[in-house]
Amino acid sequence: MGMTLEQTALRQINGVSATKEGELHAFGISSVKDLLEYYPFRYEDYRLRSLSEAKDGDKVTVQGKIMSVPVLQRYGRKSRLTCRIMSENWMFSATWFNRHFLKDQLEAGREIVVTGKWDQKRMQMTVTDSEFPDKGSVRSGTLQPVYSIGGKITQSWIRKTMKQALQQFGEMIPEVLPSRLISKYKLMPRKQAITALHLPNDNQSGQQARRRMVYEELFLFQLKMQAFRALNRGRMDGVVHAVDNATVREFVRSLPFELTDAQKKVELEILHDMRSPYSMNRLLQGDVGSGKTVIAAIALYATVRSGFQGALMVPTEILAEQHSRSLQKLFEPFGITVGLLTGSVNGKKRKELLSSLQMGLIDIVVGTHALIQEDVYFRDLGLVVTDEQHRFGVNQRGVLRRKGYNPDVLTMTATPIPRTLAITAFGDMDVSTISERPKGRIPISTYWVKHDMMDRVLGFISREVGQGRQAYLICPLIEESDKLDVQNAIDLHVQMQQAFPTFKVGLLHGRMTPSEKEEVMRSFYDNEVQLLVSTTVVEVGVDVPNATLMVIMDADRFGLSQLHQLRGRVGRGAHASYCVLIADPKSEVGQERMKVMTETDDGFEVSRRDLDLRGPGDFFGTKQSGLPEFRIADMVADFEVLEQAREDAAALVGDAAFWTSPEYAPLREFLQQQQIFQGDLID
Repeated sequence: MGMTLEQTALRQINGVSATKEGELHAFGISSVKDLLEYYPFRYEDYRLRSLSEAKDGDKVTVQGKIMSVPVLQRYGRKSRLTCRIMSENWMFSATWFNRHFLKDQLEAGREIVVTGKWDQKRMQMTVTDSEFPDKGSVRSGTLQPVYSIGGKITQSWIRKTMKQALQQFGEMIPEVLPSRLISKYKLMPRKQAITALHLPNDNQSGQQARRRMVYEELFLFQLKMQAFRALNRGRMDGVVHAVDNATVREFVRSLPFELTDAQKKVELEILHDMRSPYSMNRLLQGDVGSGKTVIAAIALYATVRSGFQGALMVPTEILAEQHSRSLQKLFEPFGITVGLLTGSVNGKKRKELLSSLQMGLIDIVVGTHALIQEDVYFRDLGLVVTDEQHRFGVNQRGVLRRKGYNPDVLTMTATPIPRTLAITAFGDMDVSTISERPKGRIPISTYWVKHDMMDRVLGFISREVGQGRQAYLICPLIEESDKLDVQNAIDLHVQMQQAFPTFKVGLLHGRMTPSEKEEVMRSFYDNEVQLLVSTTVVEVGVDVPNATLMVIMDADRFGLSQLHQLRGRVGRGAHASYCVLIADPKSEVGQERMKVMTETDDGFEVSRRDLDLRGPGDFFGTKQSGLPEFRIADMVADFEVLEQAREDAAALVGDAAFWTSPEYAPLREFLQQQQIFQGDLID
């Protein structure tokens, strides 16, 4: 057995030093396999064109002859260099900014290739790239890949390294798809596809290569889901909850409000699953504030009444404390005990809690990731509820399941996803949806204003906080630089402190440690901080009933679903709440987004409009929504491929030959890497 690409170190590529290897690690690239699977996100087109085909404003590459001596103008450190060029029978003026060192090379009569933005009216071009054919062209006539990298790694270095890696190791790229799927969809072989993505000859082969790799990525994702699902379904060894309707009804009657029809429907679906011998694996999605926690409480009540324990796992400590308080209130009259386990429960207190859990003295435990640590044992775990699906991968859910004998699992998410997409995206789960709001919730009024109305917004903040309420002020993430984000937030924080000297203004940003963030959120929750300036999207799900105002700066930089999530942070108490979007969107899509937000506060409607509006890829900021992140596929734009891949994966997993035939060995190996073993799950 030779080395695989996964085992081949980056240092094996000619020209990659130890320093460069370290810099690549920062982008999650640690082997030759990772490098070759780090695909470009777009291409620069340097193919030669004729100006007669170019439209005004196009980016074009043309070849021509320099017709005049260049003129150099300097403005302090900046400079501008101009000369005239003749291409075919078009004479135009070419301008380079801050490239004064080219002056001596721009000799009249010399052939040149220039790339830049074409201004048809003025017959001129602003040049971004140029080269001389007599020196041997590097780029012209090609498509050049553009990678999302930064720091000390330049585009030209990564292009060169990628080419070198393909030369040295391209032959080792393994095929993973079975031949019948390759021929069914006429897919390009894997080696050829990966090469074409990095070194595209033309659009045609680039598109075929992308089509192949998109299918592969979605197929492997679905294979993982379908295998997980099939192997779970194959065993009737889940927890059977024997609880009658009368017992559940008694609890539902004790709730301080009436369930909506949508909640009742979902409750029945969940109880039906809990009574069956299969392990439940259900996703409960509902809009912000649609009452998912109550459904979780009913399910936890049913598990305790059937003689089992329940666990509720949430992403942050504050949220865990909130949930444990509200569950205690609901369960106290029924003599059900609730424990709280987070990272800050330690020492003697933790020991006592763990032994009570193990002896079964605690019926329900609420906690963070601390619940899946090794020393946590249950006497009889029957149901695990996880809040905000995206914080816990399939593997972590698996760890929790192993804490009991295949307990039922209910996952809740507040990101409304169109149902068809949810069923496909979470292929290993059944999906329940709460589509209506509880009665009596006051809708949130949303306003869109331009930046020049900032003074009025400050007046509004002052009025709300003056009445004893609290407000959030969110500034966007600027992708290019983490430093800028933080700077933005810090500047805004200083401005707010100056604008409101009598209020306490808090600050939350991505560079703070989890415990610092936790501390800031806690002081906001306790109303020690009245105005919270934040870059990081305020932790999903922290409930501050006293916060009534959400102000979002540069709101057009956020996706619709993200804006809707942010808006859902307010309107959780008894007071009227407001969301103010500050934006001067240049594009029509940006303006349309602002309109959608002011017209509807229904999350499912928002996500539907988001689907219609979005450019591929920015539907839900993926990190927000719990949808898997893909390297090359786009779950929304490639939805039809995703559906197809799901059918193919399900058919394959259901075929007995899949588990034995040598043809499928690479796929079985992939599943083992994902910790999905047939023996482990079927025995």
